[in-house]
Amino acid sequence: MSDLVITGATVLDGTGAPPRTGDVGITAGRIDAVASTDGATRIDAHGLVVCPGFIDLHSHADFSITGHPGADTAVSQGVTTLVTGNCGWSPFPVGDLDTLRAASAFLSGELDWTWNDAAGYADAVDATRPAVNLALQVGHSALRLAVLGGAERAPEPAELERMGTLLAEAAVQGAWGFSTGLIYAPGAYADTSEVTALARVAATHGLLYSTHMRNEADALLDAVREAVATARDTGVRLEISHLKAMGRSNHGAVAEALRIVDEARADGVDVTCDVYPYTASSTTLTSRLPAWALDGGVARLLERLADGPTRERVASGLRDRMARDVDPEGVVLADLPPGAFSAARGRSIADVARELGTDPAEAALQVLAAHDGAVSVVNHAMAADDVRTVLQHPAVSVASDGWVLRPEGPGRPHPRSFGTFTRVLGPYVRDGDLPLAAAVHKMTGLPAARLGMADRGVLRPGAVADVAVLDPATVTDRSTFDDPWQLSTGVQHVLVAGEPVLADGALTGARPGRVLRRRTADAPRR
Repeated sequence: MSDLVITGATVLDGTGAPPRTGDVGITAGRIDAVASTDGATRIDAHGLVVCPGFIDLHSHADFSITGHPGADTAVSQGVTTLVTGNCGWSPFPVGDLDTLRAASAFLSGELDWTWNDAAGYADAVDATRPAVNLALQVGHSALRLAVLGGAERAPEPAELERMGTLLAEAAVQGAWGFSTGLIYAPGAYADTSEVTALARVAATHGLLYSTHMRNEADALLDAVREAVATARDTGVRLEISHLKAMGRSNHGAVAEALRIVDEARADGVDVTCDVYPYTASSTTLTSRLPAWALDGGVARLLERLADGPTRERVASGLRDRMARDVDPEGVVLADLPPGAFSAARGRSIADVARELGTDPAEAALQVLAAHDGAVSVVNHAMAADDVRTVLQHPAVSVASDGWVLRPEGPGRPHPRSFGTFTRVLGPYVRDGDLPLAAAVHKMTGLPAARLGMADRGVLRPGAVADVAVLDPATVTDRSTFDDPWQLSTGVQHVLVAGEPVLADGALTGARPGRVLRRRTADAPRR
């Protein structure tokens, strides 16, 4: 007899196989049967779908999980594992703490920074008893900050070797991947040879390489080719993060980007992508500046903005971006610390410029200067058809790129933190863009396989009982750009290692999650 049995459900096992009706038994936190069975505790799931808990392959929740370990926004969507350390940003390794803290401030971190490395960070997260699991990646920008600070230069050979050593140490301590954010300073200062050298270290340790590529606008295809070449040259497993084409003139380019990916896969390159189901991105406002403006970090940026001639050079570079692929009407202030423009949350940079009687580039610089450079934005710049094209590709996972875990708070965060998975399962599936089994696979079995997780992301005997039960007729996102602080609905039950964290649509308060430490031959046993 199982400890718990979910009865009468439509079972989607995460592999993409067609649905079937049956029961799912759970004992001691693992699946013990996917068939008719008896259980001491029963969940009646007639009319509902049971599937693996969702694995969010691209999250920044490593900066927010210790502040809200209940992870309400994730649990309400059926997410049971958050993969962190993306876009080159991780809260470790720590070299100069003030530098790393300032550089990552746009992620609205809720950290106490009591660690130096991946192991220390993982212990700190475990001490908070999170509701969901975390799988860590180590970020290239964090490595660069630890070794070079925020300098815009190539590393010396000894410095590159030190970065590789720190990456290897994180792998031994249980990290699952290595990531780059090649549009963000200081990651943007790396040339291809630097990235390739570190990707080779990642490959040696069996890590996934996740990249926010060097360009997602007019040079998108070159960026895809660069990422593929890195994987081809090193043998690393490649994940192209949130594939998209930014700017009206680039809409439609994702089809060619996917053709390049398909061609590489046919040649034996291990490459896949992920996507979120929205036509707006969210990032730091500083990422729209010329890269040299961030040389030396945020503190140096603020000094440059205080110097008249240098400020004008920064503004000129930003005007060039706005003329090409950054429409200030679509760049909306999402969150920023207290300051002169706090009341402008939810308004575009173009709106702010009109109110100030200046041009959008100067308005952006005024906002940055008034808020210590820690300004996050939502950028409306993609096409719905492109999102659909990427989502439907068989080698693409669903991932949020979110980090907000609290159910309420200040600002206008991107709704992807609240509704990525339910938006796909609801509107996209019900409108016929994806079969339900394929959508579930993109959230479970596919991301688990990319990470190398053998016992999660599937419903089969012996797998960890991370499970979601949902109503396919009603599951949906409620969060919008104008009113983002709304949890998803339609997910009825969520189990993490067999323990309910959501029951009958309500959070239970249970916190059975932990940091999942990848086992390697040279990793310490825990």
